[in-house]
Amino acid sequence: MNVLVKSATIVDPKSDFHNQTVDILIEKGLISQISKRIQNPKNYKEINLDNLHVSQGWFDSSVSFGEPGFEERETIENGLKTAAYSGFTLVAVNSNTNPVIDSYADISFLKSKSANHAVQLLPIGALTKHSEGTELAELFDMTSAGAVAFYDYQQPIDNPNLMKLALQYASNFGGLVCSFPQESKITGLGVMNENVTSTSLGLKGNPALAEELQIARDLFILEYTEGKLHIPTISTAKSVELIRAAKHKKLDVTCSVAIHNLIFTDEHLIEFDTRFKVLPPLRTQTDIHALIDGLKDGTIDMATSDHNPLDIEHKKIEFDYAKYGTIGLESAFGALNSIFTVKKTVELLTKGKERFKVESTPISVGNEANLALFDPNTTTTFSSENIISTSKNSMFLDQELKGTVHGIISNNQLILK
Repeated sequence: MNVLVKSATIVDPKSDFHNQTVDILIEKGLISQISKRIQNPKNYKEINLDNLHVSQGWFDSSVSFGEPGFEERETIENGLKTAAYSGFTLVAVNSNTNPVIDSYADISFLKSKSANHAVQLLPIGALTKHSEGTELAELFDMTSAGAVAFYDYQQPIDNPNLMKLALQYASNFGGLVCSFPQESKITGLGVMNENVTSTSLGLKGNPALAEELQIARDLFILEYTEGKLHIPTISTAKSVELIRAAKHKKLDVTCSVAIHNLIFTDEHLIEFDTRFKVLPPLRTQTDIHALIDGLKDGTIDMATSDHNPLDIEHKKIEFDYAKYGTIGLESAFGALNSIFTVKKTVELLTKGKERFKVESTPISVGNEANLALFDPNTTTTFSSENIISTSKNSMFLDQELKGTVHGIISNNQLILK
């Protein structure tokens, strides 16, 4: 692939051309020249878009596709296409398929199905066999096949000794253990945040305490084992405080927050709209402020779409019985960019790579072109026309978002909308 990107503003603090508007010549997938003006004598394809910005390709640490087993929700092929059109060149894919991804062969299947795509799929293997929380899965074997972390997606590890063993065992080969922050005995049958809103709606509440107890427990175990822990999708102010204190103690812990938990509160459930039924649940405005502060000061390491396609049969039903989840890849950039500066937004969409065993690729001559292409200044209303996913369960429908994503250049391929 040969392409000339014209008049693009580079957003990459690791590049010598950060904040500069330049032309970028890409030949056979490598950046061969960056300059104020580059001629095109070989008539390469030119990309010349209004207010074009480029950054390192974005990374999402928590994405779910249906395949294998739930292809009606999303296939790997269409999921990666959705990621590409949304600016992502790397996605860490969860194990919540049928069967659950918990073996060398399962990891190999995901790698094979995604081979040669512009978007690199990073498999996350299940932490326990069948994600049942009773026995550790084949962690080392899955690492050998290419797994980047281990996580029973949205399934808490109730047994503290099992979590201890997981952290101790994985530390032998640098494995990253992920622990969903929820104490299930406290949560019970709660389906939304425990608050005034849940009481007024007559819905059972999932208290912030359930998340915070689990995080406190896991941090104590982490300190004991000296392992390597990632806590996905925290949602409460107290959780931010707990992780901030753990980092001050130099524990090897990272965490993420789902982008929708930065935008919406539990009050959006007043109409019993199941699009807003997610896990962890939407919390309060106080929690949102704390989460945003946590992202700003680095306590929270990364933002994720927590993209989880679900078919209409699992969402358009009585609230208590609807499944948790929303799609989010297509709205991720526009939602984050509505809260933060473009520089901070790009940072949040790229900084988690190293934690998941991927090196950053600065925008520099000689490096592989791994780029997101976007305009950060447009304002659009997110609609069904913006949804590329097979499933349409987005809570961002009719929301005003800032910025437009044009596509990516990655793995010697150009993908533009």
